[in-house]
Amino acid sequence: MTSTLGPHLAADGTLVPAPMSRRVMNLADLLHGTARRLPDHPGLVWRGETWSWRAMAARVTAAATALAARGVAKGDRVLCQARNGNAMFEAMFAVWTLGAVWVPTNFRNTPQEVAYIARASRAKAMLCESVFPDHASAVKAEDADLVLTVSIGPATFADCDWEALVAEGSALPPVRSAPVEYDDPCWFFFTSGTTGRPKAAVLTHGQMGFVVTNHLADLVPGTSEHDASLVVAPLSHGAGIHQLTQVARGARTVLLASERLDCEEAFRLIEEHRVTNLFTVPTILTMLASHEAAGRFDHSSLRHVIYAGSPMYRADQQAALKVLGKCIVQYFGLGEVTGNITVFPPREHDADDAVQGRIGTCGFPRTAMDVRILDDAGRELPPFETGEICVAGPAVFAGYFDNPEANAKSFRDGFFRTGDLGHRDEEGYVYITGRASDMYISGGSNVYPREIEEVILTHPAVAEVAVLGVPDRRWGEAGIAVLVARPGASVAEGDILRHLDGKLARYKMPRQVVVWDELPKSGYGKVPKKLIREMLIEKGTVSAEG
Repeated sequence: MTSTLGPHLAADGTLVPAPMSRRVMNLADLLHGTARRLPDHPGLVWRGETWSWRAMAARVTAAATALAARGVAKGDRVLCQARNGNAMFEAMFAVWTLGAVWVPTNFRNTPQEVAYIARASRAKAMLCESVFPDHASAVKAEDADLVLTVSIGPATFADCDWEALVAEGSALPPVRSAPVEYDDPCWFFFTSGTTGRPKAAVLTHGQMGFVVTNHLADLVPGTSEHDASLVVAPLSHGAGIHQLTQVARGARTVLLASERLDCEEAFRLIEEHRVTNLFTVPTILTMLASHEAAGRFDHSSLRHVIYAGSPMYRADQQAALKVLGKCIVQYFGLGEVTGNITVFPPREHDADDAVQGRIGTCGFPRTAMDVRILDDAGRELPPFETGEICVAGPAVFAGYFDNPEANAKSFRDGFFRTGDLGHRDEEGYVYITGRASDMYISGGSNVYPREIEEVILTHPAVAEVAVLGVPDRRWGEAGIAVLVARPGASVAEGDILRHLDGKLARYKMPRQVVVWDELPKSGYGKVPKKLIREMLIEKGTVSAEG
């Protein structure tokens, strides 16, 4: 008898579940198990208050019990519009305890964007912080499946608030963790939607069990209850997945007091709690490493400062290494692969180019993941040839919810197509050239913006830069560089063009250089080129018609 080890895509792009039952651990039992093992150990710290693992598990069980009494069941989607806090962290495990599906939003999304996510996921319940009444109203107007709204903090738009829900459940017979199988969904991870409407990547209990194990092996090896992790990014996405590794090993999670990054507070908490790891993005890591507070607080406890979401420029890498030491860890991954594509560990980072050697790499394939560079026909390319980075393995998601067209486009021969371009060297280290959608063709030659950005960033006056292709009558397309100067420095177009002369082929030279006070950032700290393009058109720098 032959069988499929996991879900697969049919010819029409629909998702076919695995044919056999494969019982796995409910992700909520990461918390419940740790609470049994380390009941009095601190699990969460926020705004000066500490919750033990026992206390967190009790609150999670009570909330799950009350949600069940109010009709939330296995498979139901629960939307969450909230900033980091204990209620959001607890709600995630309460939802999983029931076998329901966690659907977090980026709290910076507009009411209309959150309403779309609610409608697309067909959410049955919503957890909404009281400061977002317009989001709650928009969801109620758009989502016909919504039957329950719970607020964090008292709010007139809610059926009850979180603390009342916990109290309600505490008086009822407690529920137990729902039985789940490998392919049962646990998280709808909505993509950022840079090329259209956000899509719900379906993460499953079995897949996420592997992801937690892989993160512990490749990103934060040796993590135990003696460790502490500082959260400096929204728990709705990568930071939330990272925290699962801490829960699994009983390490305390420390939250910043507010949603805004306060570098002074971050370093104070690192010193106070002897923080050993944190997850962030390159822009935030650069802000931390360049802040004067780094010199006033003891951060020697840091062992794993993980950055992901986009590659980090070499100059910023070197600055972070000089300030924080050899503790930075890079990984490359998308929400659809839950971060599990490559890793570049601390031992291979060095501020000295001669020591680090592989400049510009995002590392080697993660444990048990098959990473290949494929051409447009799906053929594997030899070292140093540019193609699409594709990946297969147990960390790859189950497919997009209710979107067979996207599934058909995103998978080929069992590999997920990341949409990122790159190459690998003879030892298998991967180098990202850029997004396939970022590449432009000038005079018949492919131009990869990241290569140009790396060279521009070696200019001492440049802090940030984004290069994108725009229509050009002579060459078809040409590059425009939008940059930000370092504090106290000034830079002009001529300075950049002279700096690039001799370092890039002529066809790669940007046609125009503009200087802005700042580059726009997404809610995850990334620089969205789609938004930069729109701003260039709005400012009249680029014509909407080309």
